[in-house]
Amino acid sequence: MTFIVWFAMLGAVLLLLALSSSYLRWIPVTSSVVCLVLGIGLGASGLGLLHLDVSGSKGWMEHLTEVAVLFSLFFSGLKLRLPLHDRRWGSAFYLAGPVMMLCIGGVTLLLHYGLDLEWGIAVLIGAILAPTDPVLATLVQVADAQDDDPVRFSLSGEAGLNDGVAFPFVILGLLLQQNSGHAWLGDWLIKDMLWAVSAGLLLGYWMGRGLGKLTLFLRLRNDDSTVSPNDYLALALIALAYVFAETIQAYGFLAVFAAGLGLRQAEASTSSSPGQPAAEHLVQPVVGHQHVAPEQAVKGDVRGLDDSQVAAGIMLGDMLAFGSLIERAMEVFLVTLLGVVLMEHWDWRALLVGGALFLVIRPLSILLFPIRGMLGIRERGLLGWFGIRGIGSFYYLFYALNHGLPPGHAAQSTNLVLSVVALSILLHGLSVQPLLARYEAWKQRTS
Repeated sequence: MTFIVWFAMLGAVLLLLALSSSYLRWIPVTSSVVCLVLGIGLGASGLGLLHLDVSGSKGWMEHLTEVAVLFSLFFSGLKLRLPLHDRRWGSAFYLAGPVMMLCIGGVTLLLHYGLDLEWGIAVLIGAILAPTDPVLATLVQVADAQDDDPVRFSLSGEAGLNDGVAFPFVILGLLLQQNSGHAWLGDWLIKDMLWAVSAGLLLGYWMGRGLGKLTLFLRLRNDDSTVSPNDYLALALIALAYVFAETIQAYGFLAVFAAGLGLRQAEASTSSSPGQPAAEHLVQPVVGHQHVAPEQAVKGDVRGLDDSQVAAGIMLGDMLAFGSLIERAMEVFLVTLLGVVLMEHWDWRALLVGGALFLVIRPLSILLFPIRGMLGIRERGLLGWFGIRGIGSFYYLFYALNHGLPPGHAAQSTNLVLSVVALSILLHGLSVQPLLARYEAWKQRTS
């Protein structure tokens, strides 16, 4: 009966979102806010139709959230087409590195000195809440491979990179609670920081680029670019990049993101000129974008394109459509689950932690951005506000619960993380569309 009830809930929520999508477009509310409210209404504090024991479900919840983040990271990397030597990557690396570490440090100090938590649990919660989420931040990330807006590109790169960069600090928080000495610190720095990050990025990138080129070569050789199951290739790359990275003790999240990025770079290498649109835009119609000449914006009309561009366009177009479907389904299910359990785990201290993180710590970190001439004050303001927390934080929470988090700290970690993420979904979900609309209007006025 429990499975039937949950399955019925998922179907009902998806149907409601499908029927109401035309209305939601005209109000400043994202689908995540709707799902959160629906979950609260269906949970114990509402109709009481759904119940979930977080501590009893931590095993399968870790794997479910892990899969959701892996899919989102891969397809985020697949949308980032700018060459790696482009200076706009600098803002993404700054957000994923220094800004995230400043957020971890700021939240850690607040929790230790303001809420009197021990250093270990403070570092752990700070690391869990630091990453910008690749799943729930879809609206503020690049829409497709043609989108090189500095704000959206920076947030997309940050979301792809920082879920892996945060992992060593999650491990550090666990180690601080389990060890009294400092003999392990050097091993953590070399193994969990230097090796795991760099090895994950390099392995994933060259695997994605290499398999992308091999796939295109085989499809051109066998003349089957229009019938091959492209979603199989996406699933294979996600699985293999993750497994190989974990085998060599590198970070699977970074490897999967880099695999998507490497596959995109393989496609970019098929272009006849650096400024040519992405291959999927040349081969298949893209609703809402005018990057392609009308005579080339019809599937099947590929005059002027070589065979490698046609194969790459069909492959990437199919993959992105598949990824969009998976991301939306995972978002609906997991945010609804958060709503179901939220009132049972609500912690009022989240107002202090979330307010400090969203309004003070992250914005101030962005204002310290050192690269002049790339981002103006308006862009920095948007980057400071759009640090959306979500499914990535869920995964790190459940990872900690399953990997040695002392029982005395489990409850307060769960309550604080779930409450801060819910605040982020609500505040950012209500503000993202109006702020982006004003930003786009400002860009048009100044262009």
